Amino acid sequence: MNKAKILIIEDDAPIADLLSYGLSMEGFQTRTAASGAAGMHELQSFQPDLLLLDWMLPDQSGLDICKKVTMDYNIPICMITAKSDITDKILGLEFGADDYITKPFDLREVVARIRTILRRVEQASSPDREEAAKAVIRFENIEVIEEERLVQKEGRPVELTPKEFDLLMMLVKHPGRNFTRSELLDLVWGYHFAGDTRTVDTHIQRLRKKLDATGYITTVFGIGYKFKKMGG
Repeated sequence: MNKAKILIIEDDAPIADLLSYGLSMEGFQTRTAASGAAGMHELQSFQPDLLLLDWMLPDQSGLDICKKVTMDYNIPICMITAKSDITDKILGLEFGADDYITKPFDLREVVARIRTILRRVEQASSPDREEAAKAVIRFENIEVIEEERLVQKEGRPVELTPKEFDLLMMLVKHPGRNFTRSELLDLVWGYHFAGDTRTVDTHIQRLRKKLDATGYITTVFGIGYKFKKMGG
């Protein structure tokens, strides 16, 4: 995806400059902000395709920014963090981040991760799959249009984060299948985090609350979750 726009919220000027320069050389449009407040302003004016977000900012936590962005925008977020503890990384994912990069990092890894995330978004919204674009999944008063990444409840849009939508699609496209939490973490997030499956529970809870779909997204005790078969 050439000329995709990347917003970098990073208060360490040398790191921000390195990321901006390196990504620009790879064909991306970039803009930087050194604080959370400045970053939120740039988010509105720049309208980026992806956000690179530092965990530690001078005016507020990157996690707080992550939470705000996932509530109001439908863009992927990649956290930049000096924290290496797995619990902290999982916390970032629970707040809506799609990926994370640990400092110090190799710029080539950053570029590769960004391209992977953007490729997933592009493939998910590709207009080439016309037949799939026409498909609408309905249950109760909910409509899900996969190719538009649109969920409507009683005709009104429901704001889901990218990962909430991906998790919903994984479930609704396999009605009746029992998924373990580890399977969902692997299939939706692409990570193998043995024992760290709280992020799946958190996202399930959010989906149930936003969609009022407790009766459809059910808990399989001792296993994980499943989506109830239509009419079942």
